[in-house]
Amino acid sequence: MQNIEKIKQARCFLLDMDGTFYLGERLLPGALEFIALLEQRGTDYLFLTNNSSRSRADYAAKLRRLGLELPESKIFTSGEATAIYLKRRQPGARVYLVGTPALENEFRQHGFVLTDQQPDFAVLGFDTTLTYEKIWKLCDLVTAGIPYIATHPDINCPTETGFMPDIGSMMAMVAASTGRQPNVIIGKPHAPIVEALVEKLHLPVEALCMVGDRLYTDIALGQTGLSTVLVLTGETRLTDLAGSPFQPDVVLPDLAHLAQALAG
Repeated sequence: MQNIEKIKQARCFLLDMDGTFYLGERLLPGALEFIALLEQRGTDYLFLTNNSSRSRADYAAKLRRLGLELPESKIFTSGEATAIYLKRRQPGARVYLVGTPALENEFRQHGFVLTDQQPDFAVLGFDTTLTYEKIWKLCDLVTAGIPYIATHPDINCPTETGFMPDIGSMMAMVAASTGRQPNVIIGKPHAPIVEALVEKLHLPVEALCMVGDRLYTDIALGQTGLSTVLVLTGETRLTDLAGSPFQPDVVLPDLAHLAQALAG
């Protein structure tokens, strides 16, 4: 049974982006209407994405282009969460980072030294500029036992024409070569990103509701105690629910239907 009443009690909605709010350069049904409803009701929201290939500024610019004006503070990426996680443990650390220029800038802004010489950590992000040289160097460091961090676990990233390989595919390549998985994975559905959110929002986990299109990241986040809504606009199909250990509180076709459910 749909647990609509539980969803209505949420004090902050965490919105996935790719496959939930938009797909490529196209807003998904009800996207702007859902934000308008939350603002009308005085309910907080935060865009939460595992995609570490772009910065908060990149996402804010894209949302403006699609018709939603909002401050960068309303966006939280796994890349930023990873930088925060490492900064708490070793400020100014030397990091070998496999990532886009945007992710490199994020780490530099947090005071890290990016280097391929004697790093303290090896960090794998969703790198759409990946080269064989980068992945080879990462495997060398992982084999040598350097602490290995991944920004998130997503296997594929949805696009308007299908899917593109995401960081989970790169992690599988590293594991096949080195026999090692990351020591820590930061993004959804793992604990470090939830801890960062609770600190950022000053709210208990139970007051949060995750809205997303993926069972193994967005909906799996429900294991931490927050409520979840699955929208069928991205990776997951209704038939996938039967074999999944991760079950949402509510399943809806899109954000338009979620807005209707909340308003009803």
